[in-house]
Amino acid sequence: MTRIGTAKKVTAGKTPASGWRVAVLGGGAWGTALALAMLRAGHFVRLYARDPETVAAIDRGENPRYLPGIAIEPGIVATSDAAAALGGADCVLAVTPAQSLRAVLASASGHVPIGVPLVLCAKGIERGTGALLSAIVEESLPNNPVAALSGPSFASDVARGLPTAVVVAARDGKLAAELAARFSAENLRCYSSDDLIGVEIGGALKNVFAIAAGAVTGAGLGASAQAAMVTRGFVELRRIGAAFGARPETLMGLSGLGDLLLTCSSAQSRNFAYGLALGQGKPLAGLPLAEGVPTAGIAARIAAERGIEAPIISAVAAILDGKVTIGQAVTALMTRPLKTETDI
Repeated sequence: MTRIGTAKKVTAGKTPASGWRVAVLGGGAWGTALALAMLRAGHFVRLYARDPETVAAIDRGENPRYLPGIAIEPGIVATSDAAAALGGADCVLAVTPAQSLRAVLASASGHVPIGVPLVLCAKGIERGTGALLSAIVEESLPNNPVAALSGPSFASDVARGLPTAVVVAARDGKLAAELAARFSAENLRCYSSDDLIGVEIGGALKNVFAIAAGAVTGAGLGASAQAAMVTRGFVELRRIGAAFGARPETLMGLSGLGDLLLTCSSAQSRNFAYGLALGQGKPLAGLPLAEGVPTAGIAARIAAERGIEAPIISAVAAILDGKVTIGQAVTALMTRPLKTETDI
């Protein structure tokens, strides 16, 4: 039975009367930022990081590798022992890259308390299987309810405590509302949704379009081309979302359109930065992980298999595979047959 009801319910935006024990899996920028957010919301936070240097840095009140110049408030217990981080947890935030989630859950499964919610905080589609991340959790941890946290949020903004709004989704609307209330704090507003699939699709696909936006900018194609790409990219996001059963209003919200606008407009986005380097012809080796890279290929494959028209996603996948240049992809997109704009 889920342990979600063991603590008193609270009003969104207020510190819980009795904090949860929140385990955060991942000591990167986003994991550290969310650990800080949970601490500010009144919870007892244990953060698991594989790298002992990251653990030591957080213990010193910093994480210079991932969040340079940002002080880490005291109170977060960092450890490289997964069992220690997960033991007795009331909630688990999985902040690991999408492509390694299955392996991480396999190693952690014996330590995750039965019935506690596991909240996905990474975005993507598993490359080998085409599975959404919630499906991986349901397969790996069948006795734990799954949720997802998504929305327009840069790790540095959340770590600094700047005003941010996100959405927490679960198939059980009551669970989503409870988590949203628990996670909300003074400058972190969490909305709830029972459209888990819609929130996942929005979060995964926006990374692909962020690479495209960065590439357009890097190649010097102009602001008009970038605006057109983002707008038509959103059309493709809606098409694929509909095929998975996502609700249109979800894709119009924070986890869809909101996240798309943020990540397609700033080099703070790892995916935009990757596309920017791609468009400028700079070396890509050594750049921070961009989840949109593996997601592009699997999204293009899914679109082809389901007969979904997604020319921008297909173009990004082809560019990343070295099959076409950015110039060739732009020419192909600009010479597609004309149609009415509403023919989506």
